[in-house]
Order: sequence, then structure tokens, then C-alpha cells
Amino acid sequence: MTDMAVKPEPAASVPAEPPPPRRQRRRSGWSAVGSTARVVATLAILFFVLFPIVWMALTAFKPARDAFSTSLVFTPSLENFSAVLGGASDLSGALVNSVLIGVATTVVAVPLALLAAYGFSRYRFPGHRSMLLAIVATQFIPGVAIALPFLTLFRSLGLIDTHLALVVVNLSIVVPYITWLLKGFVDGLPTEIEEAARIDGCGQVALLWRVITPLAAPGIFVSAVFSFLLAWNEFLFPTFLSRSDATTLPVALMTLVLPEGVAWGQMAAAGLLVMAPMLVMAFLVRKHFAEGMTMGAVK
Repeated sequence: MTDMAVKPEPAASVPAEPPPPRRQRRRSGWSAVGSTARVVATLAILFFVLFPIVWMALTAFKPARDAFSTSLVFTPSLENFSAVLGGASDLSGALVNSVLIGVATTVVAVPLALLAAYGFSRYRFPGHRSMLLAIVATQFIPGVAIALPFLTLFRSLGLIDTHLALVVVNLSIVVPYITWLLKGFVDGLPTEIEEAARIDGCGQVALLWRVITPLAAPGIFVSAVFSFLLAWNEFLFPTFLSRSDATTLPVALMTLVLPEGVAWGQMAAAGLLVMAPMLVMAFLVRKHFAEGMTMGAVK
């Protein structure tokens, strides 16, 4: 019996990967160019957006003699803030008016808008869709078109240059906007929780206070911030309806435009005072707005 030697078969060679197609290499090159272009465009936009704010902040802390200097080296001074908060260009009264009117507008607008938003979200009554569209459509009416009717009305009521007049006008602007905003938040709330609360004997008022309000807290916070900012930034109606007692900070800035020129250092300091609440609230809204967008995702 003869032993037969079995020759081992040679290992199969792994074919080399073909080089990537020329089109794919070209596409990768264009992708890198596109990414670089997006980065450059983003940096350019940030520069054009942030440069005026940074320059205004620098001007606010410059002494009056250095207001027009382009040098970044200077001795910081608070004389501009002293001037606008207690000196010759005292704007402290206008600052207090802006805070009072903004807070009053927010305190009244948010509960009204929450009730309206809940009604539009949970109840289907005749004409509810048309009514909601009509409320939203009021945002497209130019303020100039209704300034004269408001002026005539408040003059007949003796409310010119009063905080009440400005709060009422702000409510006509703020309530429709945050009603639409809060309706989106309420739409995202799970209805099963409300049904369970009703089964447990919870009435409508208790349901709104103990169930809807805590669940919609992020949306309520965002709406409150927007309400305050809209009232804080309002310029047209305070110009028409205020004289001295109810002058707000945006209107009072015009007093810094003097016959001999603009007090740029004081204008920059007042601009920072106007901008500070908006920057703080924008930072706070960012977190709560993200929470509100995910509200109702888990049932």
C-alpha cells in the first residue's frame, strides 16, 4: 500500500482593493472645500454680529476724551454709567419705568394667554380655528396703523403718560403672540394625565393649576421671557403715549442726542443697560426652550 503525499494547496491571494474612483476623490475634495467655506462664512457672520456689541461695550467704559479713539488700550472708567444713572443725563427713572411696565405686562399676559391657549388646544367650539387665525393675524398689523386710535382713546380717558396705558398697549401686542406660542406647548402635553386627574375628582380650575401649569412650566417660562422682552423693547407706542412720567428707556435714549452732537459714551452705556436683560434672558431661555421642545415626548 503506497502512501500518497498530498500537496497543500496554495493560499488564495486576497485581491488588492481597487483605488477609489476619481469621482469619489473629487467629491471628497469638494466636501473639504465646502466645510472650510462654511467655517469661514460662520466666522465672518459672527464678526459682523459681535463686533458692534464689543465696540459698544468698549466705548461705554472709555472716558469722554477717548470715545473716538480706535486704540484698544485705555483706562476703564465708569463716568458714562454715572452720567446716565444719576448725572446730567439721568435715565434711572426711565429704567424703573421700563422694569415696572415689563413686569406688569408679563404678570397679566401670561395667565391670560395660558387660559386662551388651553381653550384653543383642548376644546373644539364653532369657529375656534378661524378665531385662532384672527388672533395670529393681529401680529401683521403695523403698529403705526393703530397708534392714532390708541392715542385718541387714551387721551379721552385721561391716560396719556401713564403706566396703565403702556401696559394695555403692550398686552394687545404680547397676548396674541404668546397665546400662539403656548398653544404649541399645550398641544404637546399628554391628555392621558388630564383624564386620570378628572377620574380622581380633579375639577377644571384645579386641573389647570395643579396639572397643566407644572407640565407647561418650560413653555410658561419662555412665554414670560418673550413677554418681558417685547414690552422692554417697545419704542413706537411709548413715543406717542408718554411725555415724562411714563417714559421708557428706549425712548429716553433720544435725550442723549444733543444739539451739539451725540454723547457717544453715554449712549453706549445706556445701550448696554438696554441690552443686559435681553442677554441674560436669552441665556436662560436656551435651556428651558430645549426642555419645552421635548415636553410630552414621554407618556
